[in-house]
This record gives sequence, structure tokens and C-alpha cells, in this order.
Amino acid sequence: MTGTPDVSRSQARGRTRRRTLWFWAFVGPFAAGIALFTYVPLLWSVGLSFFDARNTVTPTDFVGLDNYTAVLSDDAFLSSLGTFALFTAFIVPTTYVFSLALALMVNRLRRAQAFFRSVFFLPAACSYVVAALIWKMSMFNGVRFGLANTVLDWFGADPVAWLATTDPPWYWLVIVTVRLWLQAGFYMVLFLAGLQRIDPVLYEAAAVDGARPGWPVLRHITLPQLRATSVAVILLLVINAFQAFDEFYNLLSNARGYPPYARPPLVYLYYTALGEGQNLGIGSAGAVVLALIIAVVTVGQARWLRLGRTDADA
Repeated sequence: MTGTPDVSRSQARGRTRRRTLWFWAFVGPFAAGIALFTYVPLLWSVGLSFFDARNTVTPTDFVGLDNYTAVLSDDAFLSSLGTFALFTAFIVPTTYVFSLALALMVNRLRRAQAFFRSVFFLPAACSYVVAALIWKMSMFNGVRFGLANTVLDWFGADPVAWLATTDPPWYWLVIVTVRLWLQAGFYMVLFLAGLQRIDPVLYEAAAVDGARPGWPVLRHITLPQLRATSVAVILLLVINAFQAFDEFYNLLSNARGYPPYARPPLVYLYYTALGEGQNLGIGSAGAVVLALIIAVVTVGQARWLRLGRTDADA
């Protein structure tokens, strides 16, 4: 009888070791991959930002904060932040409203809801590069055979050089529409999940009190109940706007023909680190600065929108 507790503890330790072994057997390869292809390059990039790294990833000339000073004093980098601000002002509210409208419409369907949910979500699985090339070569082609110019021709309007450096800059319409088409379905699914969590009793009580369907119900019931989802959507939209690269690079491939404000930060970093000069030191410093800006903006936005706080906490 005295040996029974020891046997039980030994069996428990054996089960714990087996669970730990199986845990690392499944998680270990992924953890190693993340460490090797994500964290090691990040740390290496931070290290490069303090060296004069031209055409090499193993520099020897330590320059301290000179690369950061060069980045923060570069008009092209500052203008790329202005490009981000302009792109964010276009894409964040547009995607928010459009995806919420799609979610409201799909949520009201009684039949084929799964079909339309899948149809609207399908563009999210498309490559940004492929979508940008379709927009460039088919939808908004600069000749009269493009789809957009064909529609204009039906109404007797002249064709538009959508991707030319003209005034007004029509290429902004091309960039915003391709990003809207790609990501609206994904955020629609998030809003749809939030809508389906709203208690129908709230709408029934509003109807009993005489509230008319439409804007009053949307304003006083739906939007407050979607607050947590809305905060998450806005945060994701701003972060994704910071990461804009594919559509700008592929649609405005002739980057030298466009003004500096047509380059977002990632395009600036790409041409700095991998362009003709291949200045990996300044490119790494710019990447670190951009990461810090994203972190500060995200934390500030989360605090402003009271992410994770309930009404009782407020």
C-alpha cells in the first residue's frame, strides 16, 4: 500500500513526458521554421541597421545611428509615409463600409447564404500580384480596349490613361479598387460572424418600441453590438495598409516615372535595399523605423478604440 502513491506519481510523470514529447514533435518543426525564417532575419536586420552594409549582409564598418539619421532625413522616405497616410485615408473607410454592407446583405438572406458568402470571400484567396496584373492589363488598360475604357466609350467619353502620371492621378482609383476587391470579402466574413452573435431579442424589443428598420436600428443596436469586431477590423486594415507593396509595385512598375508620393514605405525600402545601390544598412534602418511606427500606431489606436475593454471597465 505504501508504494501506490509513488507508482501513481511515476505514471503521471510518464504521461506528462509523453505529452511533452508529442507536443514538440508537432510544434517543433513549425517553431524552428518561424525562428529560422522570421526571428533570425529580424534580428539580423536590426544588426545591419548599425553598419555600413552596401552590397553585403556581413558588414564590418560600424556606423551607429548614422543610417537612422539618413532615413529620417530622406525626403523620399518621409513622402512614402505620406503615401501610406493617403492610402489609409482611402482604403480603410471604404473597405469598412463596403464589407459591412456586404455582411448586412448576406446576413439577411434566407437562402443560398453559404453560396454568396463563399462568392464574396473568394477574391481573398487570389494573389495580390495576379489581381494587380489583371487590373493593369485588362480592367484599367490604358488603351481603348480595356474594360473601364470600353464602358466609358459606351457613354461617349474619351479613354483614360489610368496608370499614367496625369492630373488627376487616376492610378489611385486603380490601386484602391484592386485592394478593395481583394480584401472586402475577408472582412465581410468577420462582420458576418459578429452579426450572427447579436441576440435577435434586441431587434424584437426595438420593433416593439417602435424603432423603424434601417438607419436607427443600425445606429443604436447593430453598430454598438459590433464594436469589438469593428475595432479588430480597423486595426487589421491599418496594419495591412502599412504593408502595401504588391499593387503599388506591379501597377506602377515604371517607378521612375511617378512622383515620390506614389511609393509606400515598403516600395521605398525595396528600392533602397535591393535597387541599384543595394544599401542594406539604410534599408534595414528604414525597416526598423517602419516596424516601430506600426507598433506605436497599433498600440495607440488600440488604446483610443479601447480594445479589450468592456463598457463596465470604461
